[in-house]
Order: sequence, then structure tokens, then C-alpha cells
Amino acid sequence: MKEPQILSAFQDLPANSAEAAAARAPSPVPARALVFDACRAGVILRAVLFVETAVGVGAMFGSANFLEWLTRLSLLTGGALPATLTWLIAACSLKRPLARLPRGWQHLAGVAIGALAGLYGCGMLALINFTGFAEPAPWLASAAAGALLAALVVAGLLLRARAQAPAATTARLEELQARIQPHFLFNTLNSAIALVRAEPAKAEALLEDLSDLFRHALVDRGEAVTLAQEVQLAERYLSIEQVRFGDRLHVTWALDPAADQARLPPLLLQPLVENAVKHGVEPSAAGAELRISTERRGGIVVIKVANTVPAGPGAPGHGLAQDNVRDRLNLLHDVQGRFQAQFKDGVYQVRIEVPA
Repeated sequence: MKEPQILSAFQDLPANSAEAAAARAPSPVPARALVFDACRAGVILRAVLFVETAVGVGAMFGSANFLEWLTRLSLLTGGALPATLTWLIAACSLKRPLARLPRGWQHLAGVAIGALAGLYGCGMLALINFTGFAEPAPWLASAAAGALLAALVVAGLLLRARAQAPAATTARLEELQARIQPHFLFNTLNSAIALVRAEPAKAEALLEDLSDLFRHALVDRGEAVTLAQEVQLAERYLSIEQVRFGDRLHVTWALDPAADQARLPPLLLQPLVENAVKHGVEPSAAGAELRISTERRGGIVVIKVANTVPAGPGAPGHGLAQDNVRDRLNLLHDVQGRFQAQFKDGVYQVRIEVPA
């Protein structure tokens, strides 16, 4: 296949297609921290002070003097304080069921509870009005204010949960990386074993390359490395596979130096390259073409690994490598990291987006 033909198939995946959305949907990740952990004195105190501050600022509108502002603040507190405590009690009671929801639904649930709490506060103000101390409270405005304040409180709780999570996140990253490394080790050693009897000289050179490769791949490099380091590791891996497959493996690199400093979990790129060799080159007597590209686009870096599949897609695999990559990308970059995969026109392409 000529390069123009393969390049025509390596186009961006449709951003809004159902396939792309399904492909980049992250696998469920165990909860790292309870976002709605509101059963603590510090959380309750901060939430009450925050809401009272907002109410105090709101009471300034229409107040001609300090006494009038104090009166308004007292009346509004009669609705805001019970509403705030109601929201905190509900969040504390439902924290574990809410933790099972996707993050977006957790936010939505918190805002919805806030709107209901706002209506509850409105009811308290209505009771005050019934005794002749205040004007009728606006129901819609109270629900909207409750939803908005709840959204801000949820954002604060999320930041708190993330601040508590580094140790758990690091442990999860180490677990996932430990799972991918034996897979990497066994598959690359098989490449050397295949040459031992047929071409011992090549096998010796290959084992030396493997030793150098493992020295770089298996060292503890923390929870993130640069894209340049990942590319270097993939190049080493492909040089080993080139010995095994010879002319059957056709590799094209299109690297953007501006993307080199993007941060990735260690061993993110190599499993994708390994999959391309396994499912594209290995089953085909004629071999296959593999293209790896990086490109910086403003504040994001786009990484693509694409391969032709001359032998056809074949039986679907277990997807462990891709699930592992998706999980680790999600842990490191959360919503800023995207993973897409698609088979189209005889080409299988994986596309990753990370912050620049």
C-alpha cells in the first residue's frame, strides 16, 4: 500500500460520532475519594460560612443602612441556614450511593439536592411571612440560588477530595503499570526466542537490545514521563520487532518537536505499538504499515498510532492493553485526557489527546 493511500485513512476521528464517544468513554475507575463526604465538622463549618457570606452580600442589595441590612440578613438566614443544613445532611446520608455514579451525574445530583434545599428554605421564609415578619419569598429564585450555591459547594468538595487522593491515585497507577510490564516483557522475549535457533547472531544482538530496552522501560520513573521518552521507548521496541519481521514491518514516524514535553503515564505508547504489530503485521504474510504521529494543537497534544490490517480485523481481543491505557490516562489527566479507537477502511487507528 502506498503512503498516500494509508495517509488518507489516517484522518481525525469524527468528534461527535457515536463510535468515537463510545471508544473514549473511560472504563469505570474505583472511587478515589468520596466527594460528598460532608459529615465532618470542618466541612459543615465552611459550607455554612460560605452560604452565610453569600446571603450577607445578597442582603446588601436594597438595604439603605446597616440596621436594614442586619434585618434582611436575619430574615434570609431563617431560610438559608435550614436549607444549608438540609443539603449537608442529604449529602452525608447519600455519599456512598452518589459515589457509584459517574462524576458528571454526581455534580448534577448535588445541584438538584441544592435546588430542593432552596425550596425548603423558601418554605421556611413563607412561614415567617405567615406571621407577618417578611414579604413572600420567591420560590423560583430560592431554587435557583440553592442550585447555584450547591454547585459551588460541590466544586469545593471535589477539590478537597482531589487533595486527599494523591496517595490512592499513585497506588492505582503503580498497580496498572505493574500489570502492563510483565505483558510487555513476555511478548518482547518471544521475539528473541523465535530467532535463537534460526539466526543465533541476530538473537544475540536482539537480546542486547532487549537488555537496553528493559533498562529504560522498567525503571521507576514516577507517575508521568514526557512524550519524547515514550517515543524513544517505542522506537527501541520497534527496532527489536524489525529484526523479527524484517521487510514485513513498515514504520513511518511523523513527530512534532513542540509536543515532546507533554506528560503521559509510563509505558502508555508501547502497548499500543505492540498491539499494532500483533494485529497488523503478525497475521499478514505481506506485513503491514504502521504510522506513529504526534502534533501539538494549541493547548493539546494529539498522538496517533495507526496500522493497516491486510489480514482483516479478525476475532476481537480482550482489549486489556487499551483498557489499561485508558484507565491510566484517565487517572493522570481526568477529563483532559481523551482516548479514541476506530477501525475504518482497512486501517485501525488509536488517537490520544493530552494537555500540552
